[in-house]
Amino acid sequence: MDALAIVAPIFALIVVGYAACYWRLLSEGAHRTLTEFAFVVSVPALMFRTIATAELPPVNPFRVWGAYFGAIAVTWIIAAVATRLLLRRPAADGATIAIGSTYGNIAMLGIPLALAAFGPAAAGPMALILSVNTPALWLAGTLNMAWAERSTDSTVGAIVLSLAKDLARNPIVLSVLGGFLMRVSGLGLHPVADKTLQLLAQAAVPTSLVALGGSLLAFRIHGQVPTLTTMCILKLLIMPAIAWWLAFSVLDLPPVAGGVVVLFAAMPAGANVYIFAHRYQRVVNSASGSVALGTLLSLATLAVLIGALLRQG
Repeated sequence: MDALAIVAPIFALIVVGYAACYWRLLSEGAHRTLTEFAFVVSVPALMFRTIATAELPPVNPFRVWGAYFGAIAVTWIIAAVATRLLLRRPAADGATIAIGSTYGNIAMLGIPLALAAFGPAAAGPMALILSVNTPALWLAGTLNMAWAERSTDSTVGAIVLSLAKDLARNPIVLSVLGGFLMRVSGLGLHPVADKTLQLLAQAAVPTSLVALGGSLLAFRIHGQVPTLTTMCILKLLIMPAIAWWLAFSVLDLPPVAGGVVVLFAAMPAGANVYIFAHRYQRVVNSASGSVALGTLLSLATLAVLIGALLRQG
């Protein structure tokens, strides 16, 4: 399948969401409800059913994690060094810049693109990354910020406990774990339950993308140009390049698993980057800009990348 044929409909739905909210065809309350429905109901239904029923190719989870989180680790170090030596910013700003350079919007944009590009075979690698991504990055970012500011208010144990409580309420993480448990139990889905989940799952891609488009109204392309440029280059170019090298040259992942790793690594920054920046009041404008500009630029970068991945496979 042509890469543009995969990417164009995805971004067309994002444009639909942006336009509908911009022209107030969707009210703020309607957009908030649509976002909650996507995050709490339709996307979890998609992940649960896909993991529970899809034919998953055997893949070593440690190789998948090694490629994806190895790319995050290297990019994080580059971001921290660039913060101090290139951008001449305080070390505490480096935590937000690193988060913005590594934390992509894999839930609302990565899942639809991976399924469109690789089909149900992408479910296994997606689930492996999704189950660890949020806790790992929030923990790394919080510890990085605590170290940079030399904060003694929170211990590592308290941070981990807080993250555990948040994850216990995260519908996507719970749906991934639930799908794995259903699969290993061997019980299978009752036809009525399967059909219900299938109907909900069919709504996941359009609702999540339209909701993503509407959410972009809250972000502006502003901030210091060097910082914003650095974050976008690291997120859209450097991290996927490192992931490609690790996935295919170092860890020799199968085409679909490696493709998911690289594609997820190439996702533009999502709302969580801005939430992190706002929480600590560090690099807030550039974090907002990286979400808006990164999503816009990713139309081109993802089209090129998916084309390369399809040829690789």
